Amino acid sequence: MSMIKRKKPSLLLTLGTTSVLIGGGATAYWLLSHTQSSSVSLPVGANLVPQDAVVVLSVSALPEQWQQLRQFGTKETQAAFDRTFANLRDRFLSPNGYDYQQDIQPWAGKEVTFAFLSEQTKSPQGKLTQNSSKPEQPKQSVVMILPLDKPAQAQQLLERPNSPLKQANWVDRTYKGVQIKEIADNNTDNFSAAVLEGRFLAIATDPKTTNKVIDTYLSGASLIKTPGYIQALQQIQADRPFAKLYVNIPLAATVLKNFQQQVPPQGLSQLQQQQGLATTITLDSEGLRFKSISWLNPNSKKKYTVKNEAGIMPKRLPADTLMMMSGGNLKLLWQEYVQGAESNPISPFKPQELRNLVKEFANLDLDRELVPWMDGEFSFSFIPFPQQSKEDSPYPNSGAGVVFMVKAKDRRLAEKSLEKFDLAIANKYKLKVEETKIANQRVVNFTSPSLGSKISHGWLDGDVAFLVLGANIADAIVPQPKAKLADSASFQNIVPSELKPNNGQFFLDIDRLGIDLTASFLTSLFRRSQDPNTQRILRNHLVPIRAIGITTAVSDPRSTRFDIFVKLKKVEESRD
Repeated sequence: MSMIKRKKPSLLLTLGTTSVLIGGGATAYWLLSHTQSSSVSLPVGANLVPQDAVVVLSVSALPEQWQQLRQFGTKETQAAFDRTFANLRDRFLSPNGYDYQQDIQPWAGKEVTFAFLSEQTKSPQGKLTQNSSKPEQPKQSVVMILPLDKPAQAQQLLERPNSPLKQANWVDRTYKGVQIKEIADNNTDNFSAAVLEGRFLAIATDPKTTNKVIDTYLSGASLIKTPGYIQALQQIQADRPFAKLYVNIPLAATVLKNFQQQVPPQGLSQLQQQQGLATTITLDSEGLRFKSISWLNPNSKKKYTVKNEAGIMPKRLPADTLMMMSGGNLKLLWQEYVQGAESNPISPFKPQELRNLVKEFANLDLDRELVPWMDGEFSFSFIPFPQQSKEDSPYPNSGAGVVFMVKAKDRRLAEKSLEKFDLAIANKYKLKVEETKIANQRVVNFTSPSLGSKISHGWLDGDVAFLVLGANIADAIVPQPKAKLADSASFQNIVPSELKPNNGQFFLDIDRLGIDLTASFLTSLFRRSQDPNTQRILRNHLVPIRAIGITTAVSDPRSTRFDIFVKLKKVEESRD
């Protein structure tokens, strides 16, 4: 039992401080047609986990992998990591005369699974705590499944005179023929434990959860039977994974609604069309790699458009680009986003907010005058200014300009919109509009006598429109960069390349962009929060991270893939 308490918080702490969560596979149809699980590496004890588990987390128990993980971070995160282990050891192992390496590790398996169930359990009769007159708050039901590589050694440990089973008020009971041990004292956690198949030790936070695990084991209606689960895992297999994560999206949405009370019925309905999100996490010499997949409920009416048409934009940007976010089809992305964003509580922004912003800034109708011709690949990027132009940065102390590019199939329609854009910008902000040429290509500049050139737009190769915010940035992309981002070592080492073709990529060099600007960008892009502490929290979590790379692809009409690499600082590289 000590191992349960030791592992669960440690893993969650590690993932929470190193992960950034933010959306190929030519063999997807074959996988959907061949559901044999013999070649799939399932989480240990997956056949015991109820289907209504909200989150299932399986993590390695191999010491060498945890030692490899410990090399990442800063002195501060490493100290926090050590304090967590020390507190858990002092609370659950040392008082009972146990040492993890000597007493637990010899008989435990190489992996342990935690399942967080959808229902929450309350203490009997809503009992009051000793230090409060208020009823005790509900506790999340959690079950931990530990493989028994050497059951005899585990049994000897439990029967030792100084065993927790001897010290605590444990009682025996039987449920459907399975022997169970549980704590009968209402003043303590009501842990309940059972051995199943003679090779799994299941320990739950309450007796009802243990009963549910036994029911799942006997009926066979486990996580493995979740629609699409086996097929999803087949696409994200990895050698020597450190962890495997599964999220039941509809149930997670329900939990979110119960906690926040802000999920409208339409938003909940949209999330109910999803089935799951699965991720395999592996340790790399430079950080963490995530192979992920999300898929739809088999009864969902929603379908994905299978188009993976990205890949050109990294070749149009200079090698020193600080951040790039690209996609295969902006028009299609916007249409799909609009369908669910108005009622989705986790949408980074509401469509109407962007419509209003475009109307206010440029007097253009986003849906009628811009989106119809933006039906190709696009990118949004931060590019560093030339040394002499850093004072012109639109972001204080950043020395970076903003570049937006989009491929248009109807240039005539695009030109009409851009003419209206030019007129609106010039009149509203009292800017001078003038045409110049860079390497024989026409560029429109907006300038003011006091500030100089601030906005430019033009065309690349006749069908790629670009808009630049910041002076002298156009020179870095017109007619094409001398050194391309796609060919740079930083991009190739950071952005996953397995998904070919792909539907978009994300590249973020935090080392060069800076933590403050990165936090500001992520806050504005992915969160609509009025909490003044949001950026501070983001900054603290970004400290161990050096760079992030993401590649996405639509596998088939019902699933999408995304691979992530998070490059982390190593403790010896960190500086105060």
